[in-house]
Formats: sequence, C-alpha cells, structure tokens
Amino acid sequence: MTAPLPLPALWTASEVLAATDGQGPGGWRASGVTIDSRTVQPGDLFVAIKGPNFDGHRFVDEALRRGAVAALVQRRPEGLDDGARLVRVKDSLRGLQDLGRAARRRSSARILGITGSAGKTGSKEALRCALSAQGKTEANAASFNNHWGVPLSLARLPRDAAFGIFEMGMNHAGELSELTQMVLPDVALITNIGLAHLAFFTSPTRIADAKAEIFEGLNDQGAAVLPRDDRQYDRLAATANRLGVRYLITFGRHPEADLRLIKADCGSQTSRVTLELFGETLRYRLPVPGEHWVLNSLGVLAAVRAAGANVETAARAFDNLKAGKGRGAQITVTLPARQGRPGGDIRIIDDSYNANPLSLRAGLKVLAGMTPQAGGRRVVLLGEMLELGEETPRHHAALKDPIVQAGVELALTCGAAMTDLDRQLPAALRGHHFADSQALAEAAVTLLRPGDIVLVKGSLGSQMARVVTALTALGSAADDSGSAETHRRIGEA
Repeated sequence: MTAPLPLPALWTASEVLAATDGQGPGGWRASGVTIDSRTVQPGDLFVAIKGPNFDGHRFVDEALRRGAVAALVQRRPEGLDDGARLVRVKDSLRGLQDLGRAARRRSSARILGITGSAGKTGSKEALRCALSAQGKTEANAASFNNHWGVPLSLARLPRDAAFGIFEMGMNHAGELSELTQMVLPDVALITNIGLAHLAFFTSPTRIADAKAEIFEGLNDQGAAVLPRDDRQYDRLAATANRLGVRYLITFGRHPEADLRLIKADCGSQTSRVTLELFGETLRYRLPVPGEHWVLNSLGVLAAVRAAGANVETAARAFDNLKAGKGRGAQITVTLPARQGRPGGDIRIIDDSYNANPLSLRAGLKVLAGMTPQAGGRRVVLLGEMLELGEETPRHHAALKDPIVQAGVELALTCGAAMTDLDRQLPAALRGHHFADSQALAEAAVTLLRPGDIVLVKGSLGSQMARVVTALTALGSAADDSGSAETHRRIGEA
C-alpha cells in the first residue's frame, strides 16, 4: 500500500519564529493553523488564545496529542512533557495577528475584502463560488470575521492561492481600520448600510463611516465596490475619494450603476437575473431565492470585475451556489402521522444565524414568494433583533406591516424586544409570544402542521438555531440548499 504524500508546508518553523518574534525549536513544518483543539489535524500549528471564557493554553496538551506539530503560546501550560514543541511569544493573539500579516506580505493572490450591514457572509460564499472556477481561492471559514478570525484566515492562506476573500465585521468604530490594515485588500466591497449595531452608533451615517474604514487598507491601485442604491452611497463615495481610492465600481438598480439590474425573476427556489455591465447585457441564474441574493450577486460580480477576473465565467459558476445553514438554507421535514392527524412535509427557511431590520425584511420577501401546500400556512418564528439601541422598540414594532404583507397566518415571537411587535400584530396572529427560544420551540412543535412554510430568524444571541433543531427532530429532514457551518470552541476571544 502506497503511503499518502505529505501535505505541503503552509509554514516552516523558521517562518513562524521570524513572523511572531517567537522563541522555540526549529526543524518542523505546519500544513495548517487552528485555534480549536477539537479540530486539530495532523500537521497543524495550534495557537493558544486566551479569551474571557476559555483559555486555549488549557488545551495545548490535547492539541499536541491530536497531531499538532507545535503550539504557539504566551506561557508554558502545566503538565506538558519536556519535549513538547512550543513557540513562546509575548501575546498569542498578537502572535496570530503577526502570522496573518506575514501571510499577506508573502502572498501574490488578489485579495478581496467584504463588509456591510447584511449579506457579508452570503456575498463571501458567492465570491468563493464565482472565483473558484478561475483559480485557487481561499476565504474565511464560517463567520471568522473579527480580531481573531481575520488573522486566522490570513494565516491559513495557501502560498499558491490566486484569490483570497476576507469578510470583515465590526460593531464599534475603529475595528475595521485594524482589520483592513491586516488584510490590505485589492478590492473592498460594501454590501449595504443598514441598522445593524445601531446600539453602538448615533446614526446610520456613523455606521457608514465605520464601514468605510475598509478603504483605509486599499493599495494605490485598489478598487472600492459600492451599492449605488444605498442611502449612504454619497457618503461612502466621498470617503473613498478622500482616502485616495482611484477606482470606484457601483452596482444596483440606479440608472448610473456600473452593474445595473435590468430584471430579476425571483421564484421560490431560483432567481433569473438580467443586468447591464458597462453597456453590455449579461443573464444568469441563481439557485437561491430572494431579491437580496440578486442584489448581492451584482456586488459580487462587480468585485470580480474589479479583481480582474472574468465576469461571465463567474456568473456561470453561480450554478453551484448554496445558501448556508442558518443563512437561508431550506429544509424539508416530513412529519409523521400522529393522533389522527395525517403526516406530511413542512418546509423550513433556516435564517436563524442573525437578524437586523434589513435582513429580516429580506427573509419575509422570500417567504411571501413561496406557496404553501394544501392546508399549509406561511409561518414566522422570530427572535429578537439585538444591538439596535434606543430604537429597538420602534424597529421591532415596524415589522408588523411586512409580516402582514407577506401573508403570514401564524407568528410566534420570543424575547423581551419582540413584545413590541407582538402588541402590533393583528388579533389573529397575537398571543404566541414566549420568554425565550426554548419556550418558542416547544410551542412550535405542537402548532405546526403539514404544508406549512416556516421562516426561522433572529439575532445570534436569541438562539433561534435551537428552534430549527427542534423542528428537524420532528421527522426525517432533508437539507435542500445549505451547507453546514461548524460552531467551534475558539477561546471566546
């Protein structure tokens, strides 16, 4: 039997020591980088990050036993063998960031950065899909878009990557400035400016200013890709100009958009799109429903153009696009017959990963475009939208009209902020409010019936994923559209 070939070296010991100013033994090679001891693969470098809830140094021994070739640490954990291969640094998070910066310096890939109030992760995955057909492409795993996720993703960037895609998130001013200075994107895409994180900003204009920090990392030949329809477009464009961004590409319905939406036929499973691209017509298909996916795809193709890749090839590659778990994936659950009630299917739109006023309205539009089976209803199971500050009551109450317009016949809500919506709902929909998602899930499993189409959505902190878990446990489930995301122990840094 032929032995498997060794994995190529992502990092040599000397490179890690030089990048992090670390102290430790040489002579080893790492084929990957991780901060989660449970996901260690043989050949990985394990970085022990200390966060408020977990200390990665507690798991160094486990990581080494699982096959990590070395561990980057800021202190020596107790109980390790004398021969444990450790790289000592002053601060392990800073060491990871230094490793990410070194990866960026050595890379010849075209680097694309993404931020925005909604659609970041979907656009990142669409860009990954679009560019993978044109060269080796790497992107953040899951939503690794913060102060540890971005440098980890950079540190994993293969030496021979043609494209690197990095989602960057924030909820305070200054955060994107730090991240973009690590990523140094050639292309910076802003999907939109919404009301997410309003608790930390005095107005949408301040959110726009914070998102525009992504331009600070662009190089002299870098391009900014902006949503032409957005109310904050002029402010974003002005900031880009002030920072010396030379190339600006826009997308949307606006007559002056460089990539202009001409027509979108949005069905329950797919959308067919016609756009004008610098005067030329392009048609393509998206195997995911929703007007928000259509607009995100325009931004993606604009970024592809800015990166110097082929737009038509990218549009054809959308045939392989899937909505991710918790981000619009559709799941069919076959309910068994019970207590004289016939069995049958319910369809779940799993949009449970996060929510803000913009993305929740987008989800309701998808629901409105779907037709329940005979005897079924359009149902919403909604958790709170968090980080909206003083405007929280108003933004929750304002969901009443979109819910009614979507033809919803059953609405279940949970969390303190959702009481503001519950009070506004028509009498036929009221009375289904619960303290938390666990209580909502217990009620939902008794209230749903075959033929229902169910939208599950809420901010991550409202834990609406447990509702999806409870519903899928009712019967046999088939994931029709999504790919799984892994939730990992990451030090809670």
